[in-house]
Amino acid sequence: MKIVTVIGARPQFVKAAVVSRWFEKYSGIVEIIIHTGQHYDVNMSDVFFEEMRIPKPTYNLEVGGTSHGAMTGQQLEKIESILFSEAPDYLLVYGDTNSTLAGALAAAKMNIPVIHIEAGLRSFNKEMPEEINRILTDHMADILLAPTSVAKENLISEGISAEKIFVVGDVMYDAALYYKNICLKPDWFDTYKLKVNEFVLCTIHRADNTDNVESLNSILRGLASTSMYVVLPLHPRTLHRINKFNISIPANVCVVEPVGYLEMVWLEINCKLVVTDSGGVQKEAYFHNKFCITLREETEWVELINSGYNVLVGADTSKISEELECVKEFKSKNDDFYGTGNAGNHIVNLLRNL
Repeated sequence: MKIVTVIGARPQFVKAAVVSRWFEKYSGIVEIIIHTGQHYDVNMSDVFFEEMRIPKPTYNLEVGGTSHGAMTGQQLEKIESILFSEAPDYLLVYGDTNSTLAGALAAAKMNIPVIHIEAGLRSFNKEMPEEINRILTDHMADILLAPTSVAKENLISEGISAEKIFVVGDVMYDAALYYKNICLKPDWFDTYKLKVNEFVLCTIHRADNTDNVESLNSILRGLASTSMYVVLPLHPRTLHRINKFNISIPANVCVVEPVGYLEMVWLEINCKLVVTDSGGVQKEAYFHNKFCITLREETEWVELINSGYNVLVGADTSKISEELECVKEFKSKNDDFYGTGNAGNHIVNLLRNL
């Protein structure tokens, strides 16, 4: 069995590594990895792949940094060419990036069966490009591997046959368990006089928050309300915007440069709670037993909201302040949500028996 895997961003490499490690256990499976280059990351050097124990891509398309349409079109053309030469039995994609859509579309037009991992996630906000990508990919896919029962229900409600849907658990949980054993304490941590389990970890990256001066100011005012230190890894572009518009950074907020994945895992494990607008970090907070305050109006992970592990506050200063003031204790995890950390094994065994 030959499988071509298409990925385009660092989080997808982390997820794909979970499944790739299981592929390597079976001589009858050959995996070809295409990195579209959608998110150029200077940290994705040889050291990155070695430290993360991630297979290096077979192809690097270096397509990124353009508009959604141009990026998807260029990726589609290059992926199609590779599929002609490789002639795989299946094409596998993860999540909801432009790379995901381009890979699925290239394969579907060539009658190559599409496997979609993380199928069925919905924010029900079609203003998000990711929502469009995941919906279209799901409706092209032949095998839909849903992380949760909620995701399966979403697919069935859209008319997708239940025979094509398999609830396999979440590969991100596998990754969280794997990388917690090799995570790294940031070199700068002690210089800020931070204490384990006594700081807030915050990430802000969505354009709705970083490109909106009012939202960014409102979030920072909310962070200022807590007596705890807040660790805020911030992209230089966002920091430049803060400085340009004279937005005040609160005294309790420690702005640091973006951290690597292994450092991020360490911070998630050792913080008091998480404040984020990232979909992935919301789940990682849950995996590492941390309550999460989400800087969005909606989330794909509705089960975390409904069960009290997560709360939506948008960019509302008063809501952020209120949640930071009454820090909620984390209750034990629910195995019914994302499985037991064995999704990769489940997925590969399922594919071997197709």
